[in-house]
Amino acid sequence: MPSKWSWQLLQLSRKLWVRTSLLTLLAFFIPGLGVLLSGMIPDSMGGAIGSDAVEKILTILATSMLTVTTFSLSIMVVAFNAASSGVSPRATRLLMDDSTTQNALATFIGSFLYSIVGIILLSADVYGESGRVVLFIMTIGMILLIVITILIWIEHLSGLGRIGETASRVEDAACKAVKRSEQHPWLDAIQLNSLNDIPADAKAVCTTEIGYIQHIDVNALDAWASEHNAKVYISSLPGAFVHKEQPLMWLSGGRAEPDKKLFSAFNLSEYRSFDQDPRFGVIVLAEIASKALSPGINDPGTAIEIIGRGIRVLSKWPPERCNRKVKYANVWAPKVALDDLFDDFFTSIVRDGAANIEVQIRLQKAFIALAGYGTEFKRCARKHAAAALARAELAMSYQPDVALLQQLNKQLEGMGSN
Repeated sequence: MPSKWSWQLLQLSRKLWVRTSLLTLLAFFIPGLGVLLSGMIPDSMGGAIGSDAVEKILTILATSMLTVTTFSLSIMVVAFNAASSGVSPRATRLLMDDSTTQNALATFIGSFLYSIVGIILLSADVYGESGRVVLFIMTIGMILLIVITILIWIEHLSGLGRIGETASRVEDAACKAVKRSEQHPWLDAIQLNSLNDIPADAKAVCTTEIGYIQHIDVNALDAWASEHNAKVYISSLPGAFVHKEQPLMWLSGGRAEPDKKLFSAFNLSEYRSFDQDPRFGVIVLAEIASKALSPGINDPGTAIEIIGRGIRVLSKWPPERCNRKVKYANVWAPKVALDDLFDDFFTSIVRDGAANIEVQIRLQKAFIALAGYGTEFKRCARKHAAAALARAELAMSYQPDVALLQQLNKQLEGMGSN
């Protein structure tokens, strides 16, 4: 599992201001190369560029880039608002982390500052004839970069903020979280099957903060436990909402009291993160489907599409018995239950689509598909299929529709136990 610092570095790299700041620094540095590299230009080429040619190009570039940057920011805000109102406010965070959008804005702002710096240096008569040639070549390169970025940005705008594109981002984030759970089951610690397995003499460790756990640095917990000859039992996984009555962990053995170093292994925030929390991804997918099924929108087609995405995410969930290596011998951790994932995804869709025959048929077929992935899947699928059928029987008055759903449910019940 990633350490706290590597995880924080990953979060920092997703910030818009980071990429913009890097390209801004580069924009201040590149024009200065014209002075340093002017000695490499032959004297015969020194007068090839007119004294005001580069300045005119830079002036046009500065004016146009300021306009393009303002336009791009407005488009970005509109896309965020569209995703928030039409899809889910939680999905907007994925759009804010979009690398293509950040690269485009950083390039436009960097190009604007590059032009301003170049104009200032030209006005200060820092460049000689050879220096203007170098600056002209670099400006042509900058223009090519801008053209390529604009073409990519235009293509990217065709899907930015749309339901299908945003749902794909949520599905990808959920699949990545599930894959991490497969690669690092039980957070690479010793399996904790139940909180009842925690020793009776263990002491609960709670936090004074209130919020969601975004990341747990298990390596730091293991190092602390090894140093103090203690055992750490994690009771709250990423995604859990903790407060002073909800223990983060339990400590057994050793006499050391919890300190700042121990608490710093848990990163808390006011909102959930997709990275270590596979449940959050399926919750957001369910939110998209529920919003599509609301009376004001009434879009069962989107709900059916989301059910298909949910099948793909859940089908990647690792089996209970998977090959793994215990990396942290002083830490015990539970695992996200498959029941929780089924509850997070299907409960709201089954409730909001109870009276819609198309959605109910797709749900029963989804349960049949998931039941083929193992015993645990079959048990969860049968449980939620029965709940979906019960809700449909109460909500539907047309008996042939109910009979069709009952037939699909019997097909699921008739599947073998293995």
